[in-house]
Amino acid sequence: MATIPDDYIDLLDKRVFWHIATSGPDGALQSSPVWGGFDDGHFVFSLTKGRQKFRNLQADPTIAVSGTDPENPYRYLEIRGKVVRVDDDSSNAFIDSMAKKYMDVDAYPFHQPGDERVVMRVEPTHTTQMG
Repeated sequence: MATIPDDYIDLLDKRVFWHIATSGPDGALQSSPVWGGFDDGHFVFSLTKGRQKFRNLQADPTIAVSGTDPENPYRYLEIRGKVVRVDDDSSNAFIDSMAKKYMDVDAYPFHQPGDERVVMRVEPTHTTQMG
């Protein structure tokens, strides 16, 4: 497992919008922004099971994640790796913690009826950084 360089670990605590890239069923890449964090050596982010990116990662757990420092647009971190675990978040504890981090609210305000939320845990295999 690759480690995040110490002088870039702060990005995982900031309100960085992380862009995840996954491979779709036809091999085309899909990229979309997510809220994220770091836990026990893993990049973590939330998805609902109904999303295409969830289905993409179920079929192929390979992922690339990149984020730019909101205070310095020339400083970024890229993490490549694999989703090694999917944790249930039916209590919304994780997404609520991300809402607190990103929006300073106690509960995620965009819940939709029928959403089945999970936490994706990415094990880094490679990092690239600049800035």
